[in-house]
Amino acid sequence: MEFPFDLAPVLGDRFCVVDQHLRPAGRGGGGTAKREELEQQLRTVIDELGKASAKAQGLSTPVTSAARMESNRHVLYILRDTRCPRGAVLGFLKVGYKKLFLLERDGSHVEVEPLCVLDFYIHESQQRRGLGRELFREMLQVNNFVIFEGFFSTRTAPARRPFPRPRPEEPIKPYSLSERDFLREEPEPPWPFNLARGSPVRGSLRPFLLRRETPPGTPPGTPPEPPPRRASSLGRVGR
Repeated sequence: MEFPFDLAPVLGDRFCVVDQHLRPAGRGGGGTAKREELEQQLRTVIDELGKASAKAQGLSTPVTSAARMESNRHVLYILRDTRCPRGAVLGFLKVGYKKLFLLERDGSHVEVEPLCVLDFYIHESQQRRGLGRELFREMLQVNNFVIFEGFFSTRTAPARRPFPRPRPEEPIKPYSLSERDFLREEPEPPWPFNLARGSPVRGSLRPFLLRRETPPGTPPGTPPEPPPRRASSLGRVGR
């Protein structure tokens, strides 16, 4: 991507790092007027790169612009071609810290603020040449740091909210033999109404039934004969 002005005073060498202050890489004389001109040229470069990235991604609005850079703490890495007379921009990489909510395996949410890649673009005529890898390496070299073990010993882990586990289903227990026998029994009328002919003799009332001796030769299942009536002890009264 070429521009109608010299990019060397604006972007400097092959890599240019720009933050929210939008300071050009070139340092030279010329006073305030020259510095303001370089700042305006840098704004133009950033805006055109944001439009090209949005078009390549199919976005309706660019996510990278000079105005957005001033209002956010983002860092822009611009890669330019130094072989051209005025130079040409090959691509850029924008990073920044962003709040995210991560979901753990146990269902709890953890709020973090990692360094994220917010926008990335390589000119269509310069793709598949390893230029994107160069941008990422430059970004990682600038952000190299060392963490000692004492850093983790003084930090407390954030409280986790465990996800409620489902309650296990209880197995269905089959009825026992005694329960099945009890449910199979039919209710009987109380004694002595259960002594009618044809009345079934079964169930829990069996111990309470009146037991009588049946005469020999009686077919099985015949109900017992009723006891003989007792004679009245009162005589007949004459007239």
